[in-house]
Amino acid sequence: MQFKTRKRRSRTLINITSLIDVLFLLLIFLMVSSTFLEQPGIKLELPPAETAVVVDQKEFTLFVDKNGKLFLNNLEISMDGLEAKLKEALPEMKEGSLILKADQDVSHGIVVRIMDSVKKSGVKKLVIGTKLTPESTEPGN
Repeated sequence: MQFKTRKRRSRTLINITSLIDVLFLLLIFLMVSSTFLEQPGIKLELPPAETAVVVDQKEFTLFVDKNGKLFLNNLEISMDGLEAKLKEALPEMKEGSLILKADQDVSHGIVVRIMDSVKKSGVKKLVIGTKLTPESTEPGN
């Protein structure tokens, strides 16, 4: 009696080492070519200005949201404690300057009170943050 012997099927092996290398290189390329923008965690709608000038981001920025809450470099502070906090941070400020970014819906009175506190604290330069309009990006504006 003769039995049929089963032939062993050889498994087809797919070498995925090359595929992993290519995917790794693509991942590195995407990470290097991507631009990462640092955005504050506070939602602001800055008022537009046609004569806006782009200024380098300084170390200290004071944000005012539409509810009137104040944030000094993303740290919430009160209106009463603003002057003391700015006096404390003044030695660390680059050129003694502060950027004020207030939402366009903030009342004028709050902005004036903030500017008064900033002046009293000894800040030498106050920069008002705005957003660029398409007209302001043209040379000569």
